[in-house]
Amino acid sequence: MEKTLSKDVAIEALKQVQDPELQLDVWTLGLIYEIELKEDNQLFIKMTFTSPGCPYAPELVFLIKSKLKEAGFEEPQLDFTFDPPWQPSDEVKMLLGLS
Repeated sequence: MEKTLSKDVAIEALKQVQDPELQLDVWTLGLIYEIELKEDNQLFIKMTFTSPGCPYAPELVFLIKSKLKEAGFEEPQLDFTFDPPWQPSDEVKMLLGLS
């Protein structure tokens, strides 16, 4: 039986990808700005990084694509933006011990 792909499936996959430095997943961190699933199950994600010079960006991209492929998305497309720049939410600040 083939798995039904959905935004929720994508979100669950994204929750498995941790930022190596902050030790929180990319979904909880708020790095994912938009998820669009087309009729042909083509997945498009608009995301950012914690900073434009994020040293873990290549690793995060690899891990995100790997987890999404494991979840059943054949060739997830990632689009990167820094507009708006990432700002941690109050919840994330609390989880990171910054509030």
